[in-house]
Amino acid sequence: MTLHYPSYFPSYFSINDILATNERVPCKFERTAYGIGFLDPSSGNKDLESGTKLELPCWLARALYSRRRIVSCHLPKIFKEKYREILKADASLVDLHMLSPHFYELGQHLLPLAGTEAPDLGTLLVETLRERLRGIMDTSLNSLEDDANSHMVKLDELEKSLFHTGRKTFRDHQLWLSRRAHIVTTSPMVEQHNKRKFSELS
Repeated sequence: MTLHYPSYFPSYFSINDILATNERVPCKFERTAYGIGFLDPSSGNKDLESGTKLELPCWLARALYSRRRIVSCHLPKIFKEKYREILKADASLVDLHMLSPHFYELGQHLLPLAGTEAPDLGTLLVETLRERLRGIMDTSLNSLEDDANSHMVKLDELEKSLFHTGRKTFRDHQLWLSRRAHIVTTSPMVEQHNKRKFSELS
């Protein structure tokens, strides 16, 4: 079960994608890996022996897993059974940003590595977002600025994006209702450019 949203996965130029794939994943080397002993500074060996356990960045774990299954991967603790039960109990109350700022993005990258746990992981990602989405949209449409800011602290990066989209859509709708949507205004980018140009001339 896979989530799809265009600005993230897979996206070479997405900052969120880069940050998410730098999260560390527990791995075990299933065969000797030659010439990369530097990944384990504590060993002092040139090679990584079969059986070595290390936490590797997700992007590296995926590369080593896809090449002849050099490593086997285990889910980080935030996706293990203990946290699954917490999220199932009431996902709307969980500080998802504290668990992982890129919870959904990282989870999606881990799906190919999760083996038999992949179905549970996919279900967790979908159900967590489904449980939290109504609250995110309600808050984005109805809260004051201070309340909105305090609510956003607990959201992961995908949820923050949805929150901002909801807020902007609401403001645009209000402008349309007040017949102000047709008024042409200078875009912030052009305004910034004009200010910079003016400051250079003065």
